Amino acid sequence: MERRALGSLSVSVVGVGCNNFGSRLDEEASAAVVHAALDAGVTLFDTADIYGKGQSEVFLGRALRGRRDEALIATKFGMPVDDEHFGASPAYVRSACRASLARLGVDHLDLFQLHYPDESVPIDDTLGALGELVEAGLVREVGCSNLSADQLRAAWVASAGRPGFASIQNQYSLLARDPEHDGVLDACRELKVGLLPYYPLANGLLTGKFHPGEAVPEGTRLALMPPERAVHWLSERFQHAVDDLLAYAQEIGVPILTLAFSWLLDHPEVASVIAGASSPVQVRANAAAAHHLAPEVRARLDALTAP
Repeated sequence: MERRALGSLSVSVVGVGCNNFGSRLDEEASAAVVHAALDAGVTLFDTADIYGKGQSEVFLGRALRGRRDEALIATKFGMPVDDEHFGASPAYVRSACRASLARLGVDHLDLFQLHYPDESVPIDDTLGALGELVEAGLVREVGCSNLSADQLRAAWVASAGRPGFASIQNQYSLLARDPEHDGVLDACRELKVGLLPYYPLANGLLTGKFHPGEAVPEGTRLALMPPERAVHWLSERFQHAVDDLLAYAQEIGVPILTLAFSWLLDHPEVASVIAGASSPVQVRANAAAAHHLAPEVRARLDALTAP
């Protein structure tokens, strides 16, 4: 599988999001996904301390025993683990790192990411603590998630002379093209920060399983989503867009899943497309979905999904 640079790391262009581990998937099923991903050439595994109430990290660490050198572990901190454990203060950054290392059962994290900005803590303080972890050999690269372009630029200024954010995870897909218009994609290009899109398949709308006008397939992420969240994804605008994309996919004989992954990877700012998987079959399909797009295909996809 092709790899791209993410700071000092070389990451597979398709990664695995481990948010299902410890919630929808038990330990055995999680391990099956991890092993299938490794066998398909995937190296990047993205989790967080809050996924599966900590069990995602536990399951991922156990699945990688004996194969740790084949994988790059990315995890996140900052979202509330409970009423007392959250945020981005230096003390919490250090304790969150130690807790993730213990749950994963590893001696270092390849990518340690701020899950959400903490307005109560100066970014300079957060980056200082993250830099200490890098210097101690506990973390190789640091990243962030859900930051605006202005916040990303401010972090870049604050990181002068020490480790700064090598990556940012924000929502990006054919159906959610915000980074093109809110400045994040431009900032990534200028600052050489790799974008790791989350929801790259729009919560299942771009997998090929969903067809507008038909019932949402049982057992899918969208089917299990609370109604107040699902209404956003099932909006008329999204359904029209999926209809158009499915028709085009059929016209050119390329699965919509392949179009969704390949369109994202046609942006050089994107380092890896991280998608969740609930089975070995699904993770193998994701791994095989990364292709180079012909310019006319990219242009048509851009036009079909233009805001």
